[in-house]
Amino acid sequence: MADIPPPGISREAKRQTGQDARDSVPPEVHPATTQPRTSGTPKKKHRKDGNQPKALRETPKAQRHSGKGVRHSYAAIDLGTNNCRLLIARPSGPNFTVIDAFSRVVRLGEGLAQTGRLSNAAMDRAVNALKICSDKLRRRNVRLARSVATEACRRAENGAEFIERVRRETGIVLDVISAEEEARLAVLGCHILLEEGPGPAVIFDIGGGSTELVLIEQGGPVPRVLDWQSVPWGVVSLTETCGHGEETEEMRKARYDEMRRLVSESFAPFAQRIADMRKPELRLLGTSGTVTTLASLHLDLPQYDRKAVDGLIVPAAAMRDISLRLSAMSPQDRRQLPCIGNERADLVIAGCAILESILDIWPAERLGVADRGIREGILRSLMSSDSDGDQTRAALRRTRDAGR
Repeated sequence: MADIPPPGISREAKRQTGQDARDSVPPEVHPATTQPRTSGTPKKKHRKDGNQPKALRETPKAQRHSGKGVRHSYAAIDLGTNNCRLLIARPSGPNFTVIDAFSRVVRLGEGLAQTGRLSNAAMDRAVNALKICSDKLRRRNVRLARSVATEACRRAENGAEFIERVRRETGIVLDVISAEEEARLAVLGCHILLEEGPGPAVIFDIGGGSTELVLIEQGGPVPRVLDWQSVPWGVVSLTETCGHGEETEEMRKARYDEMRRLVSESFAPFAQRIADMRKPELRLLGTSGTVTTLASLHLDLPQYDRKAVDGLIVPAAAMRDISLRLSAMSPQDRRQLPCIGNERADLVIAGCAILESILDIWPAERLGVADRGIREGILRSLMSSDSDGDQTRAALRRTRDAGR
């Protein structure tokens, strides 16, 4: 797959809505680039990254605050099958600083595997979360924003109706992106965490409704995509398809084996295409709630700590061991584990099955963990493209002034 041009950038309308402070994420310094590290190793200095595609449309003038001393901010919303996430950030040299963020489990794709439609309750949850995002966009100095929706909205019969409802009630125009664009943005947002080394590498994103695998070759500011695959198995869709029969250990094993079978069959075409690319010292990087949760368990964290997990390099064998242990546990026992709790207890097993299937086709000894992806990819695209546009406009002004 060659470089993939992004679709046009959605316009964000401003609208005052309510906010639930419990769902807010405190502002933090969030570098766009950093070096991967192994367990227990402190983060190192950040590595500069490069430019991204330039095609975009600016938000309406009403949302743009110009003038000396005003620092523009940029926003990215990722409405997935399971989560609604927002980042608002300002450029900071080659990196960016997050000034506001939000994340909420909305389970938009709940029941989609059975009905083919988004349920009223799921849409209500998503709209309520997006109203909070809309309020944050209104209150911040957002110059450019892009809001995307992924697999649930791609598959649902009533996806277009939901998109229109979101626009009407929140002012946010969701761009339903293709699986190819989803894969590109995930790579763009996290590839800098990939360990350096020879030969191609695989980056994957386990979502709620789909999983994307991308074979990349490093070199230059942005890696070159050699091949990619998207399968309709994410933690929500796979869990709902395989049911919730976990009363006995035998039932749990049979359910896990079925999950592994379904995912492996879907991965088979990609596995066959990349088989000749497998070389010694394979490199693998994952971005998803699954890998960050398993990494937290690997570190035995009492609660989730993004700074400890993002950029971590863990032995793949340790991630397999944790996956197998979780698959044998009852839902009640899983809920007692730190960093899993009630929200992830029923979905984490599907993530484990997907991860093990990925390790089967790309058996790297070490796995990189990224707590970043689509939103960061969007932000970096927006900032780079806007900077290029500013430079072009300045050059045109200088040419015009010189001709007077």
